[in-house]
Amino acid sequence: MLRVGSKATCMACRNLVSTNMGVRFRVPLQKLHPLSRAIHHRYSGNTNPQRPPHRTAARYFTSMSRLPMRPPKPPPGSGGRGHQQQRNFWVARLAARLLRLRYILLGSAVGGGYTAKKTYDEWKDMLPDFSEYNWVIPDFVWELSEHIDFDKLARALPEIEEITKLLPDLDKIGENFTFLKSLLSSETSGDPPLKTTDSSAASTQEGSDKQYKKGLLGELILIQQQIQRHEEEVRRAAAANSARPPPPEPAPSPPPNPSPPQQKRKSSDKEKVDQLQEELLRTQLKYQRMLERLEKENKELRKVVLQKDDKGIHQRKVKKSLIDLYSEVLDILSDYDANYNTQDHLPRVVVVGDQSAGKTSVLEMIAQARIFPRGSGEMMTRSPVKVTLSEGPHHVAMFKDSGREFDLTKEEDLAALRHEIELRMRKSVKEGQTVSSETISLSVKGPGIQRMVLVDLPGVISTVTTGMASDTKETIFSISKAYMQNPNAIILCIQDGSVDAERSIVTDLVSQMDPQGKRTIFVLTKVDLAEKNLASPSRIQQIVEGKLFPMKALGYFAVVTGKGSTGESIDSIKDYEEDFFQNSRLLRDGMLKAHQVTTKNLSLAVSDCFWKMVRESVEQQADVFKASRFNLETEWKNNYPRLRELDRNELFEKAKNEILDEVISLSQVTPQHWEAILQKKLWERVSTHVIENIYLPAAQTMDSGTFNTTVDIKLKQWTDKQLPYKALEVAWETLQEEFARFMAEYKGKDQDDIFDKLKEAVKDESIKRHKWNERAMDSLRVIQHNALEDRSITDKPQWDAAIQFMEETLHSRLKDTESVIRDMVGPDWKQRWMNWTNRTPDQHIRNETKTELERLLKLHDDHTAYLANDEVTTVRKNLEGRGVEVDPVLIKDTWHQLYRRHFLQNALGHCNLCKRGFYYYQRHFVDSELECNDVVLFWRIQRMLVITANTLRQQLTNTEVRRLEKNVKEVLDDFGEDLERKSQLITGRRVQLAEDLKKVREIQEKLEAFIEALHKEK
Repeated sequence: MLRVGSKATCMACRNLVSTNMGVRFRVPLQKLHPLSRAIHHRYSGNTNPQRPPHRTAARYFTSMSRLPMRPPKPPPGSGGRGHQQQRNFWVARLAARLLRLRYILLGSAVGGGYTAKKTYDEWKDMLPDFSEYNWVIPDFVWELSEHIDFDKLARALPEIEEITKLLPDLDKIGENFTFLKSLLSSETSGDPPLKTTDSSAASTQEGSDKQYKKGLLGELILIQQQIQRHEEEVRRAAAANSARPPPPEPAPSPPPNPSPPQQKRKSSDKEKVDQLQEELLRTQLKYQRMLERLEKENKELRKVVLQKDDKGIHQRKVKKSLIDLYSEVLDILSDYDANYNTQDHLPRVVVVGDQSAGKTSVLEMIAQARIFPRGSGEMMTRSPVKVTLSEGPHHVAMFKDSGREFDLTKEEDLAALRHEIELRMRKSVKEGQTVSSETISLSVKGPGIQRMVLVDLPGVISTVTTGMASDTKETIFSISKAYMQNPNAIILCIQDGSVDAERSIVTDLVSQMDPQGKRTIFVLTKVDLAEKNLASPSRIQQIVEGKLFPMKALGYFAVVTGKGSTGESIDSIKDYEEDFFQNSRLLRDGMLKAHQVTTKNLSLAVSDCFWKMVRESVEQQADVFKASRFNLETEWKNNYPRLRELDRNELFEKAKNEILDEVISLSQVTPQHWEAILQKKLWERVSTHVIENIYLPAAQTMDSGTFNTTVDIKLKQWTDKQLPYKALEVAWETLQEEFARFMAEYKGKDQDDIFDKLKEAVKDESIKRHKWNERAMDSLRVIQHNALEDRSITDKPQWDAAIQFMEETLHSRLKDTESVIRDMVGPDWKQRWMNWTNRTPDQHIRNETKTELERLLKLHDDHTAYLANDEVTTVRKNLEGRGVEVDPVLIKDTWHQLYRRHFLQNALGHCNLCKRGFYYYQRHFVDSELECNDVVLFWRIQRMLVITANTLRQQLTNTEVRRLEKNVKEVLDDFGEDLERKSQLITGRRVQLAEDLKKVREIQEKLEAFIEALHKEK
């Protein structure tokens, strides 16, 4: 019987185990196959007596476990091997079940993974499509990878191994500090408190060892702090030793010789100290090199970002200080041409004084830098200089229209700044003048500088010296009054204390502009010289108390701005000023009060007064500009309701684009149009020379050989001297006319007449600057010479074209000649009868002369072109016989026109005969009385015109049109930079109104931003 534990197995379990194993063994129920356990418990829990147990067990066995069938019994006679075979088969069966369990687990894992993937896909489909919101992220984020090589940046960054190499050896540093403590303790071994401090320091060092790993910079700071702590301990120990009473001196004894181990120890200690210092130095150098490399890469990346910003990325708005906002408003107001009685009444500090009174020195002391050019007695301030002072971490200066920063702590930058100010002053002064009203804007930032806006004006003079303009004195007075008449301007009146008060000019001017002294601060300079030179110091007291001058002021100050040397620094001047007033009897005797001296107290008082005035008046000024804006906008809506508000610069850009479009249209002209115009204009220019100087003289010859010879000679001379020049003149005039035509035809319903003056000026200036390429003349001469040398007419159409050209030319000349004759002889009988007009006496004489000369031509049809003297005498006598007095010159002049008409009429008849003469031309007029050499001449001229027009057209389209376009662009750029020229070419009430609207809006927006910032600061 099979036993499991202490209980008998159930029937199902016995069926699973062979009964003929012949061995009895004990197997716990927990170690059975899981399926066997399940079957066992299910069977044992069954209480239904009607169902046989073996059927239930068999059902679960056959449907779930799929266990192998019972093996057949071994044949008899196998002996003990039967038991071994049954045991081996059970082991294999158990291994197979275990493997099957692995497959089940693997299938479960695969199914679970598939289910998880399917669930993830369902969740992913439920999420919204975020690609529609890509516009939220700026474009430069997506394009950043195109401009920044992140791989290169990653390669440039140091590796972890390199950074770890930069970290010091902590164990070695710990040993060095241990040695340093022992060294310090050995030097002060007699002081127990020092040992206690050493032990506490050692514990502190052990506790702070973890902080070394925070970074290289933190490590260096900790090392420096520990060294300083040891130094303090040494000093305290030395002080404690010095406080003790000295012990009694022992008997003199020879100094003990140090033992060799002590000497060796001292030398090793010294080497360790040197080694520690070298290691610290190397660490600092490595760290510095790393910082320099990172700073260089940062600059390159910043350059890339800034270049990208220039292409369209919005730059980050930098928060401006309060004084910078206010200074921008003043800059705009200085350029604003006020209308509607709107004036600039915003506060600023106006610095006025006599020449060489020390105005500039006081301003430099307030700005804490020697920023202005200096001169000994000569006028240096030639134009107003607006200086915006504000506090900042670095002492720098910058012009309004420049991005360069001048470091005021460096002497070379200070010299460059003074030179730049001097250049700007001289540039602002017009020719023939000494001073200028143009304002130079400068901002100065630095630690401890009081915030305010000051305007340094040219010094007031009493006499105009040699080299100055005659109106210099009046100009300075007008500039000073223009700034001081602002009711909210603070007048900083500078008076030289080293000269007699009666010589002051500026005090009278200030008292006129501010008689009540409600906005005037009086400053007495050079008090040190005044105390030394004045016999009665009480005059200084009278001045600072406001009892000597008739003017009144809010406050009176006495300052010293140096010893008069240009090389003094601001710090040395401050020290000298403080030393002077500390030792001056003016303060000791109570003549001056402490708050009335030094430029520091002056700058504080001026700053307080300035901001008080700003807070009281800025909102009122904002309301004034708001009302002005309403008036301007109302005028624009009533007068220009359908036009955009374009200021002068915007109108210039619009006109510039239109002009460039018109120039580009020249390149779209067809070659046929160019050649037709050039050919027509060239023939109009040279036709008179061809008829009068070539054709008519050659036609007077008797035979064809002489005719051809005369034509060839005259054509060669004409080509060498005149024809190329005439052709280039025609081409240049044609280009100008086409350019003007396109600019005129561009006008339409959208064309603005306000641009007419600008376009005309651009056209004239561009044509004036354009120079034709003279190298083309030589090649053109060769081309024309070759064209005129060719006499071979290849076909009948060319022959017919030459005859047509000849007929048109002769008809035109004949018509002109007849018109000249009619003007000479006056109206005929029909015109006199129809129009009730009569001939003048001169016309009557010419008419009689014409009648007599026509009789001569009828008698001599082949007469030459010139009258002989005897013929002239005969004509004159015949006319005198009819009572007409005539001059021989008049006879010859009349003959010239009559013979010209006669010749042209004969030439036209000959031209008709030559229409069928191409056959004889091909045979070179052999055995023919018809000679048509004049037709060949006109064919040569016509062919030369065609070839020349084609050559000029190529040069125009390939070179000259582009050069003209370039000239137009240069002219437009020059006009755009010349504000005065631009204001002259684009004028009108519409332009001025748009300019005022733009300025007033800008001022109002700036004022509102400033007022908002001012309220926040409160």
